[in-house]
Amino acid sequence: MDPLTSIKENLSKLTTGQRAIADYIMKNSSEAAFLTVHELAQRVNTSTTTIMRLTANLGYSGYSEFQKGLQQRLRDQTAPQNRLKLNLESPTEGDLWENTIAHHMHHIRNLAEQLPKAQLDAAVQKIVSARHIYCTSVRSGLPVGQYLSNGLNRTSGNARLFIADTSDWVDEVITMNEGDLIIATSFPRYAKRIIDFVKAAKLRKVQIVAITDSFSSPIVEFADLTLVCESDSLAFHNSPISAMVVADYLINATAITQSEKTKERLDLINDVLTGMDYHYNNSSKDS
Repeated sequence: MDPLTSIKENLSKLTTGQRAIADYIMKNSSEAAFLTVHELAQRVNTSTTTIMRLTANLGYSGYSEFQKGLQQRLRDQTAPQNRLKLNLESPTEGDLWENTIAHHMHHIRNLAEQLPKAQLDAAVQKIVSARHIYCTSVRSGLPVGQYLSNGLNRTSGNARLFIADTSDWVDEVITMNEGDLIIATSFPRYAKRIIDFVKAAKLRKVQIVAITDSFSSPIVEFADLTLVCESDSLAFHNSPISAMVVADYLINATAITQSEKTKERLDLINDVLTGMDYHYNNSSKDS
């Protein structure tokens, strides 16, 4: 049973107070899907009893069952096949290439306006003060995790990538402590293994920086700092473009913040690469 459909079909049975709750849920269903009954009551300025009566009038055994319905609806909405269907039903005019560029430029402009630089700088401070840095992600978030772990490790030498649904992070998490940092990238439909990883790490007082698409993302509950980046695309998939811009900033800012350390490491790495003739050298070709 779809909770929003149930609300629409039962509006005439609801009291004025219950309608106010229903109206809030209809307008903020993604957020309400992860609010406790006490948090929802505070948002709507009502009592938990009124919320419980609302869910009973809608045919649910309690708030927990109603909330699970909201969460299932959110998962259904973000399923790749449903996103593709929605985008095909709402075609944009013009060339797809131009629309793709415009789509991402819009997201990046939103990023510049809505993500405070203070939050980014707070993330940089966590990075430069961390004993170890663990970047974790899966599937569509993997480019972000790979780029971050490579860039930060090149700068500081203490970053590793964990692909949450394949890496054996259980053996590692038991050695983590408050001096460590996890940077977790999580997009819809929010892989459970990432949540399991950060939840286990949080119990060991590990710092968590979350890169995700909204404050209603389930990973936010465990994050010390959340960096929100839009991830929708013109087709079916999550796009990492906005998150990659954030990752690039974190790498740049970390390198500049500890410029002497960065230069020293890069010089040493370059000596090794030069010694093994790693890079293509056009002058070495036979004339």
